[in-house]
Amino acid sequence: MEVKALQQMLSQFRQVQEKLEKQIGEIAVEATAGGGMVSVKMNGQKQLISIHIEPEVFKSKDQEMVQELVLAAVNEATRRVDEELSKQVKDLTGGFPGLMGKIPGLF
Repeated sequence: MEVKALQQMLSQFRQVQEKLEKQIGEIAVEATAGGGMVSVKMNGQKQLISIHIEPEVFKSKDQEMVQELVLAAVNEATRRVDEELSKQVKDLTGGFPGLMGKIPGLF
């Protein structure tokens, strides 16, 4: 492969990386558990932005139930972030056939 072609490909990779980093920063998902009794918001870096627990959950004084609801909501939010990241990577790498799965760390 020619040097110019490699440089052009590296430039395209950098552009894709920059776009992906920007899009990751814009991702925000919400997930609920227990019919909306617990809701969480998570960003593209899988950091929790907020947690909301309806006051009725605490009336039962069932600590295990509260923990399970929080875990379920967080796990669902994580799954949704992964799904969104995967979708965006596929969209961005459409111009690079065969790229998916060939670069470590990319879905």
